[in-house]
Amino acid sequence: MKEIAEMRQRLLEVVGLMAAVLLTGTAGYVWISKAPVFDCFYMTVITLATVGYGETIPLDHSGRVFTVLLIMGGIGVMTYAFSTVTSILVEGQLSVALKRRRMEKQIAKLKGHFIVCGADHSGGVIAAELHRTGRPFVVIERSPEAVQKLMDRLADPDLLHIIGDATSDDSLKAAGVERASGVFAVLSTDQDNAFVALSAKGLNTSLRVVSRQKELGVREKLFRSGADNVVNPSYIGGLRMASEMVRPATVGFLDSMMRDKGSSFRFEEIDVPKESPFVGRCLSELKEAGGDGSLLVAVLDQESKKYEINPDCRRPIKAGDALVMLGEAPRLALLRGKVKG
Repeated sequence: MKEIAEMRQRLLEVVGLMAAVLLTGTAGYVWISKAPVFDCFYMTVITLATVGYGETIPLDHSGRVFTVLLIMGGIGVMTYAFSTVTSILVEGQLSVALKRRRMEKQIAKLKGHFIVCGADHSGGVIAAELHRTGRPFVVIERSPEAVQKLMDRLADPDLLHIIGDATSDDSLKAAGVERASGVFAVLSTDQDNAFVALSAKGLNTSLRVVSRQKELGVREKLFRSGADNVVNPSYIGGLRMASEMVRPATVGFLDSMMRDKGSSFRFEEIDVPKESPFVGRCLSELKEAGGDGSLLVAVLDQESKKYEINPDCRRPIKAGDALVMLGEAPRLALLRGKVKG
C-alpha cells in the first residue's frame, strides 16, 4: 500500500499542477480577449502543447505577453508532468506497486500460516524449511536487500513478505497475525524478540511463538514476554557437536533427511482436534487413511503430557493427541487434512 500511496500522491501533484496551469491560461485569455471560455481553453491547450497552430483568438500586445509567460511557465509544468509519468513507468514503480497489491491480497487470504520475523541466516533456514515442506508463511524484514537474498535462495520471486519493523503492530497485522498459527521471533536482539512475542500474543492469544535467545540469562524474560518456546542456537550447536562425535550415524540420518534437497522425508506432528473423525478409532487406521509408508514414532498424550514411544496400533486415538510421525511431507500433509476433518 505504501508504494501505491506514494505513486498516487505524485500523480495527484501532476494533475493538480496541470489543472492549475490550464485554469490560469483559460482565465487569462478570457480576461484579456473577452473570447468564449472554450476558445480560450483551446488556445491554452495548443499553446502549452506547442503544436504551432497559431492564434485562434485575436490577441493584442498584452495578450501576446501573457502567451509568452504562459509558455515559459507551462512548458516547465508539462515537462515535469511527462517526466514523472515516464519515471513511474520506466523505473518500474507501477509494476512494483501492483505486485505489492497482489501480494497483500494473497496474505489477506491466508489462515493458519506462520510469520517469520527476520530474514538473517536463522530466519532464512526457517523460511527454507517451511518452503520445502509446503507450509504457508510470511516474512517480515526491514531490509529489502535481505528479502531479495532470501528470494534468490529459495528461487521464489513471489515470496510473501512485508518490508517493515516486526516489532510494530502494524507490520504484524499486515502479515495476518490475527489469523496465524505461529510466529518465529529471530531478530538481531533479545529485546526485539521479546517485544515481538509480547506484541504477537497481544494481537492473537492462541498462536504459538518460538523465539531465538542470543544472550545468557534472558530465557525466563522471553517466556514472560509471551514466547511458548525459546531456542538458544549456541546451546543447540554444542549439543550437535557432541552428537556428531558420539552418535554420528544417527546425526547423519537426520542430516540427510533435512539437507538433501531431493528428500521430502520429515518428522511431522499431527494434532487431533475434538471434531476429528478419527477420535475413538485405532491408530492402525491411520495407514488406511493415507499414512501408508509413514511411521508413527510416538504419541503425546494431552492429559498426561507424556510420550508413548512406538504405541500399540490398537490404541484408540483421543482428542488432543499429538501424533509424531516420520514420512514424506506431501503424504503426511494429506493425512493431516483427513485427521482434522
